[in-house]
Amino acid sequence: MKNMLNKIVNKADSALTNYQIKVYHQQLPLKSVFRIARGTKTQADVVVVTITDGQYSGWAEAVPYARYEESVDSVITQINQLAECKINSQNISSFINMMSAGAARNALDCALWDLKAKQQNTSVVKLLSLPPPIPCITAQTLSIDTPEAMAKAVQDLNEPPLVKVKLDSENIIEKMTAIKEAAPNSKFIVDANEGWSMKDLLTYTPELKKLNVVLIEQPLPAGKDEALINFNSPISLCADESCHTRAELDYLKGRYEVINIKLDKTGGLTEAYKLAQAAKAQGFDIMLGCMVASSLAMAPASLLTHYAKFVDLDGPLLISTDRPLGFEFCQGEMQVLNFALWGGANQQTSHQL
Repeated sequence: MKNMLNKIVNKADSALTNYQIKVYHQQLPLKSVFRIARGTKTQADVVVVTITDGQYSGWAEAVPYARYEESVDSVITQINQLAECKINSQNISSFINMMSAGAARNALDCALWDLKAKQQNTSVVKLLSLPPPIPCITAQTLSIDTPEAMAKAVQDLNEPPLVKVKLDSENIIEKMTAIKEAAPNSKFIVDANEGWSMKDLLTYTPELKKLNVVLIEQPLPAGKDEALINFNSPISLCADESCHTRAELDYLKGRYEVINIKLDKTGGLTEAYKLAQAAKAQGFDIMLGCMVASSLAMAPASLLTHYAKFVDLDGPLLISTDRPLGFEFCQGEMQVLNFALWGGANQQTSHQL
């Protein structure tokens, strides 16, 4: 990596203004214990990047994910390799594009978009020629618990329009029945996080359809989903861990109807935008998802909601304290991005870490 970096930075014009890159690790406590099929967490460990040209500053947040062989330390190391070099407007994009898709590239890519909006006195929406953002329904997430606790949790959401239910392979129908009875008018996304077998899928999908389940997310382990090719599922199937960038689209055909686009998988807004366009062109529906993080991490993804059939950007609702100027949520409806947080010309006086 360093040799490739040196080739890029050596071409830099010494007259150009150098960019300063800083990276921070933050721990965001959660409102309650969050359980999925592969583990439990009580806080979100996020990485925040700032890129400054001396006058303007852009920032972004990403979530290193152990499932993809990432850690806070590994992501910070990747970013610091760039921070140690003489980086400017002519070579920073080359470096970011050279990186593998993941949290480090996501943080750098999105911070750069924020910086460009400030430098050009515009918004990222206009830079990408996207439609103006509008409010949208987002899923609200239930973590794995007992049937009674999950029923109580969905009841506390007060008739949510769309709920994402984390499930492992234990008591699937019992849990969903309890949840459905507590929220009879809600629609549900079931997220197995690679925790089911094909037998589970065959056994439970007919009953789950009766329980208002409209989507099943990543039931089988990524790379071990060949059986889906001949499976006529009564409920649409969504690829999450199986889909990172446009490179996987050909593989996913015939296995899944929907793909989950997360910026920590694509490596930023740049690839997420291209993936959304390519996936729609190839007939996939889109779910726009997130890791557990603050509104700063949701901000770039929120610009792509018009591509999505399903939106799952409720990360800020899971943490104890969101960032100032973060998203507002009302009865399952996510309001539009405040560009003073990210992506617009209204520069904050300081980034509140």
